[in-house]
Amino acid sequence: MKKIFSSAMAFAFALTLTAQQQTIDKKLSEKIKNDPYIPFVKDKALEVMKTGVNAGDGYREVWIRDYNTFIELAVQVSKKEAIKENLLVFFRMQGEDGNIIDGYTPKEQIGAGETDFSYSKLEPRYAAHKNTVETDQETSLVQAVYKYIELTGDKSILTEKVGDKTVAKRLEWAMEFLMKNRYSKKYGLITGATTADWGDVQPEHGWGVDLDKNTHFAIDIYDNAMFIVALNNMMEMLPSTKNKWQKIRKEVAKNTRTYLWDSKKQKFIPHLYLNGSPFPADFDENNIFYFGGTTVAMEAGLLSREEVKASLDEMVKRVKEAGAPSIGLTLYPPYPNGFFVNKIMNPEYSYQNGGDWTWFGARTIQQLIKYGYIEEAYREVQPMLKRVKDNNGFYEWYSIKNEPRGSGTFRGEAGVLYTTIVMFENLTK
Repeated sequence: MKKIFSSAMAFAFALTLTAQQQTIDKKLSEKIKNDPYIPFVKDKALEVMKTGVNAGDGYREVWIRDYNTFIELAVQVSKKEAIKENLLVFFRMQGEDGNIIDGYTPKEQIGAGETDFSYSKLEPRYAAHKNTVETDQETSLVQAVYKYIELTGDKSILTEKVGDKTVAKRLEWAMEFLMKNRYSKKYGLITGATTADWGDVQPEHGWGVDLDKNTHFAIDIYDNAMFIVALNNMMEMLPSTKNKWQKIRKEVAKNTRTYLWDSKKQKFIPHLYLNGSPFPADFDENNIFYFGGTTVAMEAGLLSREEVKASLDEMVKRVKEAGAPSIGLTLYPPYPNGFFVNKIMNPEYSYQNGGDWTWFGARTIQQLIKYGYIEEAYREVQPMLKRVKDNNGFYEWYSIKNEPRGSGTFRGEAGVLYTTIVMFENLTK
């Protein structure tokens, strides 16, 4: 495991670099080195990762959007063969049209009355589930495979045969699914259902996770930024695909700035609607700031360094206005009570509607480090580290009063905090 650990460190360190090398002053360096929360959180993350790869104790599934965010941590405690196998399951359960599932569950755990699952002859051990309102499963898998290769140096996964296609071909097939089924030719952007930023619950009736006749289709920053990151990763893994995807990546980036960036307000609009909004006509949705989508836009290179700082300042300002615990806040202001039929999104500051998620907040910290805002990053990560110690573990999200909510031992939070800590540590070497 020592060799993989070194590779992981190198990969995390690479995330801290932009065009210029980042520097850190001696005083801040000593603060980071002597921070009592950092070793506790790091050790706790490793401890949690040893207990499984499902999202957390509230979930039986292995979700790709989660796995993509804790694969760096998983590599520290698991053999690369196990990591590879977990990724291959997603390819074996890939849909006939190229779509990627959300997650998989051991077949024996599925009850007789549970019908919202799909099955594959290539992978008889598991049942697959997909929240079809999302458009991030395909992009999450591409990113996870990229990280796996960067962390382990094992490129053999790309030539692995799954059914009649190699993993390399299946990666492209997943991107082609998005272009055929989740792409607006009018705007040249990726589409999905209306959700709260990166969330997977639509406002319409029912549980809200499946596309149906009531769905209001829209374009948002999260889906398109994830697509750009995935295309960047895929072209690096598979240089032969550049001729096909480079132009698409460039156009999507350009159109994202054209249609989603509000230059006057210096923020991304929440949604560009394709068949009308699900919300009342007098509701000013553009007053809402999306924290998670903005963070992934930073990762995708859609914002200048100055715009990253302006976005951070806006996040800090809105966190203060909300009285929230950290910049893990999903969005502000929250959607009014009753705007989502699914009660998990109501009242305000609940779940994805204004809950505080380190799962995204720590990714914001990673981007601040990458863009050279080290002091600000260290300042804003403090409440995220502290609450792990205070609650002796990782939770899915936190209330406006900083109370733990949702799944415990949430590996997504553990993973992003672990990677963030490694980035800080590498800056002090």
